[in-house]
Amino acid sequence: MKKRLISLVLISHAYAAALNADEVHVAVASNFSKPLEILAPVFKASSGHDLKVSTGATGKLYAQIENGAPFEVFLSADSKTPKKLVDAQLAVVASQFTYALGKLVLWSSAKDYVDDKGEVLKKNEFKYIAIANPNTAPYGVAALEVLDKLGLSASLAAKQVQGENISQTYDFVATGNAELGLVAWSQIQQDGQLTAGSMWQVPEDLYQPIQQDAVLLNKGKNNKAANAFLDFLKTTEAQKLITESGYGLPKAN
Repeated sequence: MKKRLISLVLISHAYAAALNADEVHVAVASNFSKPLEILAPVFKASSGHDLKVSTGATGKLYAQIENGAPFEVFLSADSKTPKKLVDAQLAVVASQFTYALGKLVLWSSAKDYVDDKGEVLKKNEFKYIAIANPNTAPYGVAALEVLDKLGLSASLAAKQVQGENISQTYDFVATGNAELGLVAWSQIQQDGQLTAGSMWQVPEDLYQPIQQDAVLLNKGKNNKAANAFLDFLKTTEAQKLITESGYGLPKAN
């Protein structure tokens, strides 16, 4: 009898969770799409809510939001774009926070092609280097800053190929269409180890911090799943998964 009562209680809790379940439509910058795939089932297990995900370059997602796209939460690859949305009254005031710090690497899909000091850039013996479009992707802005700080902007200008976003930039290198690329560390690592090829971890003093901010959009302010997801990103469990995915975290106040 006692076991039956426990089973009934568990069933009733599961039924209640199903009734309270909702969906949140998240617009996410391309660099964070894979980590979000890892976070989604954990969020689902803890809240019962589902994620509907749209991926793209930060600038393009911003334009879609301006044009009325049905996104409820925005995970940007920078901090400026969410602020623009708040200033434009398209996002909820005081909802913006940093969920991750991006890390830039110089990567080749070929083993031993990139040395541990990035001298391969200065040798300039390659045909193409891939970067993300700086007009739409913050990682592209960071890439240009690196080349400028190294004094290589002019000499490598003709060799640059631009991906629409950091995912396409990665694809250029992974397929061998570009020998080198400035990509996100999160794209080429697992458990803190390089998964393939060779890379140079770009010193963080060569580019402005890639501060990736989240914000609650107006369309999601009355959606309990949207609010729950933003709260979830601040949890210890979520932050552990984010760091394991190759990102840093902001220092606690």
